Amino acid sequence: MMEDFDAEGEGGAAPLPFLLWAILLYQARAWILLIMAGVSRQQGDTLLRFFVPDPSTFYIGLALGLPALLCMALSGYRQRFPRSWRLCRISILIGGALLCAWQLSQWNQVALESSPLLLILTLFDLLTEAALLTMSRLKRCFIQQKNGLQ
Repeated sequence: MMEDFDAEGEGGAAPLPFLLWAILLYQARAWILLIMAGVSRQQGDTLLRFFVPDPSTFYIGLALGLPALLCMALSGYRQRFPRSWRLCRISILIGGALLCAWQLSQWNQVALESSPLLLILTLFDLLTEAALLTMSRLKRCFIQQKNGLQ
């Protein structure tokens, strides 16, 4: 739609959808937690131990959130590096699939009975994957734009 285009900012490029930013922030949640813990110097360790009792899972979360973090960093340069920007979609799809697979591997009766958080996170990861695969607006934002038209 023509109202989606920014006539001033990026030479007519369509701004990225809010849903894409929400998905990227969700996939990079371990990095956000790390930043929050770093900002809160006095209570950073307590914050990390509260949300992530096992440090090895935190490092896995950081590794799996890296594609989303890189995609956020590259979003401002998507017109300058269109091939890299197209690869971002593939990388966040793979990163999300790996997050789902890793969380499914963590499922067991005790973990699910003690807290439904693992189930909720896995469902959200599946929903983000489905949105990236099926929503045409999310697909279009990774296609190279020429002269403001897709």
